[in-house]
Amino acid sequence: MISLLVAAAVSLVVSIFGTPYAIRLLRRRQIGQFIQDDIQRQHAHKQGTPTMGGVVFVLACLIGYFVAHVRVWTPSGGFRLQLIPFGAGGLLAVMALVGMAIVGFVDDYIKFTNRRSLGLSKGAKFGAQLGIAILFAIGAANADVVTEVSFVRPLGIDLGAFFFIWVLIMLTGAANGVNLADGMDGLASGSGALVVGAYTIIAFWQFRNAAPNGIYEAVDPLELATLSAAMFAALLGFLWWNAPPAKIFMGDVGSQAIGGLLAALALLTNTHLLLVIVGGIFVAETLSVMLQVASFRLTGKRIFRMAPIHFHFDLKGWPETTVVIRFWILTALGVALGLGLFYGDFLAVEGILQ
Repeated sequence: MISLLVAAAVSLVVSIFGTPYAIRLLRRRQIGQFIQDDIQRQHAHKQGTPTMGGVVFVLACLIGYFVAHVRVWTPSGGFRLQLIPFGAGGLLAVMALVGMAIVGFVDDYIKFTNRRSLGLSKGAKFGAQLGIAILFAIGAANADVVTEVSFVRPLGIDLGAFFFIWVLIMLTGAANGVNLADGMDGLASGSGALVVGAYTIIAFWQFRNAAPNGIYEAVDPLELATLSAAMFAALLGFLWWNAPPAKIFMGDVGSQAIGGLLAALALLTNTHLLLVIVGGIFVAETLSVMLQVASFRLTGKRIFRMAPIHFHFDLKGWPETTVVIRFWILTALGVALGLGLFYGDFLAVEGILQ
């Protein structure tokens, strides 16, 4: 429990005090947001707002996670500097987080250098995500990660060699879902913090109840809980400056990193499909785009005024803060439902509900 508190405290401090420095630095270098033409009328005032702020909370998360592994005092040994070994599960999650953040960073950098709202091509981005998925799947195999499809626990459907395809689907799906939600001030960061916070609870619960009954088959759940606690706090620190009206945006480096971490947490805690419920707002954003594209190609008509769906409500006249707060509420409901299902399964397994 102490490691979680240390990771969260350090990450929060680094994020909330590091973000203003990043804002000044990005402004000096004129690294600002480019607004799409189809939303210029509503969001033209955001043109030039510093972006790529995701670098701050990614670094804050990593610093908090590292510091949580440093011990300077123990009851038995007194004052002594000691580095606690990093677990395989934590390192795999860090790899997904950093790998996807790098993809997003390159995407943002191309946007900045070309002075446009389009970065990496779809093929290049998918190729990079494929490489990360393959590396993650190889590392997961070496760490004896369960390769069965899971909800709150494995369902007995072993994917075998197709596990890496499942990893790719989850990584790209989660990253793109968060990226699509990153269209309004604080929407992705606030929702992301709620979902990551849910996985802090899930992973820590798995750690506390892994023995002696062996209910869960997560890989290093305490490591996962520590990393997710660090990201939760880092996102809260960033949200202080990203809340409407935002003084900085996370950019693709932030949204890709959050998505990569969420996918890794779901894979390593064996709660693959539970992510669909806990992160339901990101699923809704993705589905709105898919339905919009399918409807327009098949019928020539649009279902929504604009997709992703948060822009639909924006064009209906809802104030941006109203859209963002209501989407936070919907995310919180999804988190509550997901945690309820997770805990209900625990009670059923333990026989408490019988």
